[in-house]
Amino acid sequence: MTICVALDNLLRMLINPTKSSFRNIICLRVYFSSEANKEILDPSNQICKILMSCPKLGVATALDQSGLRPSPETVEEVLRRFRNAGMLAYQFFEWAGKQHHYQHSVRAYHAVIDSLAKIRQYEIMWDLINTMRTNNLLNIETFCIIMRKYARAQKVEEAIYTFNVMEKYNVTPNLAAFNGLLSALCKSKNIRKAQEIFNTMKDRFIPDQKTYSILIEGWGREPNLPKAREIYREMINDRCQPDIVTYGIMVDILCKAGRVDEAIDIIKEMECNNCQPTSFIYSILVHTYGIENRIEDAVDTFLEMEKNGVSADVAVYNALISAFCKVNRLKNAYRVLNEMECKRVKPNSRTCNILLNYLIERKETDEAFKVFRRMIKICDPDADTYTIMIKMFSESGDIEMAFKVWKFMKRKQFVPSLHTFSVLINGLCENEDASQACMLMEEMIEKGIRPPRLTFGRLRKLLIQQKRDDVLEFLQQKLDLLVKEPLCD
Repeated sequence: MTICVALDNLLRMLINPTKSSFRNIICLRVYFSSEANKEILDPSNQICKILMSCPKLGVATALDQSGLRPSPETVEEVLRRFRNAGMLAYQFFEWAGKQHHYQHSVRAYHAVIDSLAKIRQYEIMWDLINTMRTNNLLNIETFCIIMRKYARAQKVEEAIYTFNVMEKYNVTPNLAAFNGLLSALCKSKNIRKAQEIFNTMKDRFIPDQKTYSILIEGWGREPNLPKAREIYREMINDRCQPDIVTYGIMVDILCKAGRVDEAIDIIKEMECNNCQPTSFIYSILVHTYGIENRIEDAVDTFLEMEKNGVSADVAVYNALISAFCKVNRLKNAYRVLNEMECKRVKPNSRTCNILLNYLIERKETDEAFKVFRRMIKICDPDADTYTIMIKMFSESGDIEMAFKVWKFMKRKQFVPSLHTFSVLINGLCENEDASQACMLMEEMIEKGIRPPRLTFGRLRKLLIQQKRDDVLEFLQQKLDLLVKEPLCD
C-alpha cells in the first residue's frame, strides 16, 4: 500500500462515508504514523542528514557520535545519494569500512570508484582497486567503470591501459570487457580509436550483436551515416543477425539524419525477421516527427503503436508531449499528461523537464512553477529539474525563490550537482550577494566538487570589487587543496 493509494482511499471515505469509514481512517492514521516512523528511523536518512550538514568536527567523528551502525544496503544507498559528492562519499565509505561486523560489498566499491573518478581522484581510485584485488573482489564490471570514466574525461590512453592491465590484476579480459572498452570510447566520441581497436582485436574477441551495435551507434554519434551503414552491412555479412537493440540504433541514426523513410524500411525489415518494433522505436519516430513539426504524423504513429498492441511507456508519452510543445499546443501536452495518470504510466523527471523548458522559453515562469509543484507530487525531480528551476528564479532576480527550491532539494536529501551549485552561485554573484555565494562555494568544494573556472572567476571578481581579499584567499586555498590532494593521472 503506497502513501498515494492511502491518500486516495482516505479522500473516498471522507466523501462517501460508510459504517466502517471511521475504523478505516484510524487504520490509515496508524499506517501514516508507521510510515513516518520508518522514514525517520531509516539509517540511510539519518546518515545522509549528518553528511549534508557538513559537520565541522569531521564526518567520521560525527558518524561515530551518532551511534549508527551501517549495513551493506545502507552504505550502498548513501553512496548512491552522494554520487555527485566524491570526497564526501569517500569519507563515509572509509568510515563504514572501519565498523565492526561490516564488510564492503562489490557494489559499494563500484559506487565510490565511480564517484571518485567523476572528480578525477584517480590515485585514491587505484588504491581501492588494489584493496579489491587483495580481497578478491575485482570483476569485469570494475574495469568497465574505470574505462568509462577515463574515456569520458578524454583520457583515451588510460582507458586502453585499463583494459590491457586487467590480467595483471588476475581478471581475464573477455568479450564483455572488449565491448566495455569499445562502448566507453564510442560514447566519448572516440569512434575512430574504437574502430581501430576493433579491427586489430576482432580475431581475439569474436564480435557479437552488442559489439556491432556499439560501433554502429558510435558512427551515428560522429555523425557518419555511410560508415554506420557499412558496419551494419558488415554485421549481416558476418552472419550476425541484428537484434532489437541494433534495429533501434539504426532507426535512431536514420531519423536524426532526416532519413525517416529509410528508418521505416528498417522497421519493415525487422518485421520480416519476426522482430516486432518496441515502444522505444515508436518513441524515436514520434520524437522525430515532433522535431520536424509533423504533429499529425506523430499522433498517427502513436495511435498505430497502440493498434499494434504495443503499450505506451513513459518514453513514448514524453516524445508526444515534446511534439505538442514544439507546435505550441500546451493544452494537448497537458491532456497527454492526464492520460498517463489515467493509464497509470508514471511520469518521470524527463516529463517534467520537457514542460519546464518549454514554459520558461516562453517566459511563462508562473505556469512553470505550477507545473513544478504538480510534478514533484508524482515523480522525483532530477539534477536537471532543480537546476532549471533555480536558474529560472535566479535569472528573473528572485533569489529568495531560488533558495526555496534549493532548500526543498536539500530536504529531499538530493545532493546538488556541479551545474546546480554553479547556477545558484552565478545568480548570487549577479545579485552581488558575495556572502551567500562564498558559503555555497565552500560547501561545493567540501563535497569534493571542483567549481568551473567561469563560476569561480565570477565570484573572485566580486570579492575583489568588495575588497574581501582574505575570503578570496581562504577559498583559493580550499580549492588548491581539492585539486592537489591527491590528483594523480
